[in-house]
Amino acid sequence: MSQPSFEQAIEKIDKENAKDPNKEVYQGKEYPKELLYAQRMTKALLDFNPQANEELQIAARAQHIARWKIDRSSYPMDRVGYLKWREELKKMHADMTSEILSEVGYNVEFIERVSFLIRKKMLKKDPDSQTLEDVVCLVFLHYYFEDFAQKHPDEKVVDILQKTWGKMSEKGHKAALELPLDEKSFSLIKKALA
Repeated sequence: MSQPSFEQAIEKIDKENAKDPNKEVYQGKEYPKELLYAQRMTKALLDFNPQANEELQIAARAQHIARWKIDRSSYPMDRVGYLKWREELKKMHADMTSEILSEVGYNVEFIERVSFLIRKKMLKKDPDSQTLEDVVCLVFLHYYFEDFAQKHPDEKVVDILQKTWGKMSEKGHKAALELPLDEKSFSLIKKALA
């Protein structure tokens, strides 16, 4: 059996995400939405934790693999429907990633660990799970929050911010407060933390 290949794993994850029919324009260039998200996750992870292990790096990259395949609108548009959708997504992301890791030669233990991280098991108790959650929150705040905040009433945004903040570690909080956000975003964060 050949050595498992981290590069091949990342390449296969990216290849899958490159199929996203949804596009996002960033700095004048159009990207498949989930491919751009995956690249942002990797960058944010390595900025936040330059010593991140391979399992964590792969879990971050595959966090939203092929997310478009399970549409939010196929579940009831309430909290219960949202949570069920999220659970189905985590399972799909973990299963697809496991398959890729198996193809490129990783062992069962490694694959199970990546799957555990993607499924966000033991937040607050498992340091890698917590790091991944911090990075998910940081990527949301850095790249998606301003747009999100414009589309929703302030009360809803403040509520989401409080929930996001509650999932993060102290280190995550510190990193979030250093993000280059606009004034309106910072005022909403201050309101959420008050």
